[in-house]
Amino acid sequence: MNFFKRHENAVVLAVVLLAQLLALAVQVKRQTPAGPVTLLRLVAVNTLAPFERSAIYLGGGARHVWNNYVDLLHVRQENLRLKAEFEQVRLARTRELEDARQAHRLQALLGFKEKWIDQTVAAQVIGTSGTESSRLLYLDKGGRDGIRVDQPVITPDGVVGKVLAVFGDHISQVLLISDATSGVGATLVSSRLQGIIKGSPNGELTLNYIMGDETVHPGEIIVTSGGDRIFPKGLPLGTVAKVAMGRNLFLDVRVKPAVPLNRLEEVLVITSQVAREPEAAGQPHVRASDVLSQHLPGVPQAAAPSPSGAAPNANQGAQKP
Repeated sequence: MNFFKRHENAVVLAVVLLAQLLALAVQVKRQTPAGPVTLLRLVAVNTLAPFERSAIYLGGGARHVWNNYVDLLHVRQENLRLKAEFEQVRLARTRELEDARQAHRLQALLGFKEKWIDQTVAAQVIGTSGTESSRLLYLDKGGRDGIRVDQPVITPDGVVGKVLAVFGDHISQVLLISDATSGVGATLVSSRLQGIIKGSPNGELTLNYIMGDETVHPGEIIVTSGGDRIFPKGLPLGTVAKVAMGRNLFLDVRVKPAVPLNRLEEVLVITSQVAREPEAAGQPHVRASDVLSQHLPGVPQAAAPSPSGAAPNANQGAQKP
């Protein structure tokens, strides 16, 4: 209050001048493109316009940011939904491809089964031994399906192994030909040499008991000889992968199996074999052990006596002209 009392005249003068300026601003008009406008309004507009523009800009920016944030949330939700749908479609596609592959395998298996003359049972592989020391498979067929011990197990590609044990009505165990305790009579298709296919602890196949003076070529096909009386004759076992000189005058023949033994899913078990005629009339069935004995040293057999009781002469069979 003291300030106003001391400067009363100056304050009154300032108020009067301000009133006169306002009166003049109301009365004075200026020409604009939009028409005559009072000076007061023009000053007010020019003074407040920057603040108004700033407020409008900030408000628009805030609305833009909010709209973008809301849109981003919708986009993220839509992205998550589309990603989930894509995963479902991908899983469905994977199932369809797996079903198609299984159908193709089963079609080939059943086609081979229809052409095969022996009686067979199709089985699904449900497990493996799970160890490196043994090579075993477990099938979903058992005693009720006609599965018995020592029955051959094959695929359209060749020999898998033989039934080692039957557990109940619907489970059986198969010993693969790659197991170290297995053995299959074998014949080299080109040279007709016979030996025994055996497995090893690391799962490799070898063809044993081929003498070192024989000739075996890599890539030669090996089939079952039928000498083990388990596997039918002529089933593919594999091909010769590598040949080297081994121990005891025998060749070391490494074999690539005809069947991918570590990727089996369906197999055929031969439950009943049809008797097959020998290759040539009058030729007895040759076993692998018989062929092996021919290569091993032994005691010469005594010659059978002739009907007249005299020892046979080396030239007895020759005929005079």
